[in-house]
Parts: sequence; structure tokens; C-alpha cells
Amino acid sequence: MERTHVADKPSNGSGRSRLCQLIAERSLLTGGEFTLASGRQSSLFFDMKRTMLDPEGANLIADAVLQRIDGLEIEAVGGLVMGAVPIVAVVCAKSFPDRPLQGFFVRKEAKDHGTARRIDGNLAPGARVVILEDVTTTGGSALLAVDEVRAAGAEVVAVLTIVDRLEGASDAFAAAGLRFEAILCRDDFL
Repeated sequence: MERTHVADKPSNGSGRSRLCQLIAERSLLTGGEFTLASGRQSSLFFDMKRTMLDPEGANLIADAVLQRIDGLEIEAVGGLVMGAVPIVAVVCAKSFPDRPLQGFFVRKEAKDHGTARRIDGNLAPGARVVILEDVTTTGGSALLAVDEVRAAGAEVVAVLTIVDRLEGASDAFAAAGLRFEAILCRDDFL
């Protein structure tokens, strides 16, 4: 399937550069030994919440996501708790009124109270959606969300990440028949 990075396309302006700078300043941690969601060890860690929950960072991420999904016929964006939740919220807010997108998130486990759902928010059966992720390594977290969304009867059009660590996610998504795009990749920070 198709895989692209913003770096593969013509420059989309100073927003991408500023986002890269903010991530480097706020979210890129080095010099330690970090355990990634994949279980792998790394001396490089992207703590994206520091950028996603910053007003400027949140706006730059939303703008970048909306630019990347422009032209895709989708009704909603969503992703796995916790990494995708801030992205989904700000993208939904900024999509209004020009192109209102619904938002949802996928829990790793069903709640033990209330509705006991794995998917919360606004995901309709038959909806065409993009799965959002803050950082991809092997793609496992996003693929969990993809499986749940497909089981709920929705169609996953693409997976979009803020930062791809370039450690196998693109191959995993290709094997699952999914289009994959990254706004930035690990090499943008080295």
C-alpha cells in the first residue's frame, strides 16, 4: 500500500518546521534507556504529550493532520487510547465548520462499568475513518485500533502518525492493506 512522509512531498510551509522544532524542544528525550510500547528498548523517546497538550503544538498538529487528510472521503478520525485522544479532539474541533469530522477512541480493554464499550465517541457503522497515532514504531498499537474499528463495521481508509520511528510500522500497515502516512519521521530529528 501507499506510504509517504511529508518529507517525500513538496514543503507544506513553516508549520511543519515549527512542529518539528517544538517536538525536538518539548517531546524528544535522549540519553536514557526507554521502553517503547512495542517492548523494544531505545535511547530515543518521543514523549508527544508535551507537544500535543501545548496550545501551539496542538494547533500545528491539527493543521498538519487536516492538510494530510484533505481530499480523503472520510467521516471520522480516531485512534487508540491514550496517544490518539488529544490529536482526535483537536482535529475534530479544528475541522468545524469547514469539514466537520466526528471523533472516537478505542480502549485497549472494555470498560467494566457504564456502556462497557471498547469504542467511545462517534463511530457509525459503515463510516470511513482515519486512524491517528502520536508515534509509530512497529504499528502494533494502531493495528489494535484498526481491528476494533473494522469489527465495529467501519472502514479504515488510512493510518496517520505524527512521528514514525522507522522501525517496521510501514511494513505492518502494508501487510494489513492499509495506507500509511507520517507527518514527520525519526530522521527529521537526527
